[in-house]
Amino acid sequence: MHRILPDFPGIPALGDPLVITRSDLCARFVCCAWLRDPVVRVAWRELLLSLMPETPASVVDLGCGTGSLAVLLAEAGYEVCGVDLSRRMLALAEDKAAAAEVRVEFRHGDVADPPAGAYDVVLRRHVLWAMPDPAAAVARWVGLLRPGGRLVLIEGRWSTGAGLTAAECEALVRGHRREAHVKKLDDPALWGAEIEDERYVVVS
Repeated sequence: MHRILPDFPGIPALGDPLVITRSDLCARFVCCAWLRDPVVRVAWRELLLSLMPETPASVVDLGCGTGSLAVLLAEAGYEVCGVDLSRRMLALAEDKAAAAEVRVEFRHGDVADPPAGAYDVVLRRHVLWAMPDPAAAVARWVGLLRPGGRLVLIEGRWSTGAGLTAAECEALVRGHRREAHVKKLDDPALWGAEIEDERYVVVS
């Protein structure tokens, strides 16, 4: 799947900065050691656990990349499935889970039309904005939820002009869900530095 995308904020360019694939986008995250910083890692762990139901619960991380968030949740006792289009990223994710001595099921698939399943939580980080049809993607993700399940979308509108505003993301979710709550993610501990753009999570 190809789409014209602006350069991703804070991540080195990979080839042509305007035309990238989903795999390329994931590869950029490998270049960004955002969870290797122990302060950042703790901040993301605390954030994620505050958004999750009690364990044991099943979580699917769509567009899991190298599995950083999936492994964090598995370490906390969740049953986690990670889905990604890039087999290269999935191989790295499997290595990461093995090193952490946790069990995560990794599946190959396109997050725009993910493999069938039923989960208590559908988790997404910085992927909705890159979907060719964001509304259709949200509809498919909602379809993966068990009754009473929770949709967790971590997104942003960056200084480059890329991304979705919180209002846009909330509206997309409310097109398929009765409730949607926005929480700003402006704590520098989450990003390793002060930020000036809009970063948030929508929970429904």
